[in-house]
Amino acid sequence: MTAPAGPQDDAGWARVAEAFPARPDGLINLEYGAFGQMPRAVEAAFARYTAQVNREGASFTRRGFAPYYLKLRQAVAMALNADPSEIALTRNATEALQALIGGYNRLKAGDAVLFADHDYDSMQTAMAWLKIRRGVEVVRIALPHPATHQNLIDAYDDALKTHPNIRMILLTHLGHRSGLRLPVREIVSMARTRGVDAIVDSAHAWGQSPVDVKAEGLDFAGFNLHKWIGAPVGVGAMFIRKARLNDIDPYMGEAVSERDPVSARVHTGTANFAAQMAAIDALSLHAQIGSAACEQRFRALRDLWAEPARALKTIDILTPADPRLHIGITSFRLKADPSPAAHAAFAKRLLDDQGIFTVMRTGLDRGACIRVTPGFTSTPADMMRLLSTLERL
Repeated sequence: MTAPAGPQDDAGWARVAEAFPARPDGLINLEYGAFGQMPRAVEAAFARYTAQVNREGASFTRRGFAPYYLKLRQAVAMALNADPSEIALTRNATEALQALIGGYNRLKAGDAVLFADHDYDSMQTAMAWLKIRRGVEVVRIALPHPATHQNLIDAYDDALKTHPNIRMILLTHLGHRSGLRLPVREIVSMARTRGVDAIVDSAHAWGQSPVDVKAEGLDFAGFNLHKWIGAPVGVGAMFIRKARLNDIDPYMGEAVSERDPVSARVHTGTANFAAQMAAIDALSLHAQIGSAACEQRFRALRDLWAEPARALKTIDILTPADPRLHIGITSFRLKADPSPAAHAAFAKRLLDDQGIFTVMRTGLDRGACIRVTPGFTSTPADMMRLLSTLERL
């Protein structure tokens, strides 16, 4: 596959779209945030690997699978600028992050942990569980809206000043509710000066954009390969910086291998062998497009509808115009009624009347919203169709 010449190279992006399953007739899918469809070549590879695993059975899984597993770890590490010994494969980012949060052992009774309303529900639950697990105080904040690069940093700085006993924070690289992209590098650095560690949820950031764990200063992070990388559902990764490995307990007393100590920090059990094999193909194909090119394209598609829609008096665009604070995902809120019921009804109206598929999200302190997520097969015409519909409705 040849990478498009730029975000406005519609012919080049049309060639990328051809690598993916054909769009359903009469449906404009703007909900690519749920999971990323496999490119057709990856789907075909997944089918071949599934047949191979089933045909060869235990003789393959016991004797032939290990090279694929090691190759996938190496490919993930290379893409993230990590060492393979810092990567453990998981089924998804949630599994990785629950292992990191639950295993983080630098907490004692009287310490505190911090998360925000933008964080993923399962991660919020895991952070709250630390009150039982570690005997800590749990602090929750609402991120500012409208957000700016500086007031997001200040929100975490203020929380750390208000609660000097905070020792660990959860940061969501790119929020699944509104699409807000945190200045993670700056927040991680600021927290570190106060002796506070950050666990980073990068489920939506990687693949929508490049993620460099060294450049971002990350110590602990969880990733998905089945959202923006294009692997089959059921493949994720956990990153623990080598120097910080002892700060995450082995999972439920898991035995630690001297050759591969990071893998003891999570226990997935029997995974989908074929899915992990096909993830290698997915990473290879994604690299031909490039995460940086994806970031530019998805942002360009987002800007076509979200920036003009700011002029509408009936809706509130939830991500700032600042390109540092968004990529493709952006949500809007109905000003007249922030209830989930109103947003569910509006999303249904978009689908029933216009064939535009979006999703309602809840959990933000200021109310529900409708998430719009363009993907690899989205076109500028799709975004203009959404905009014209919002203008009419």
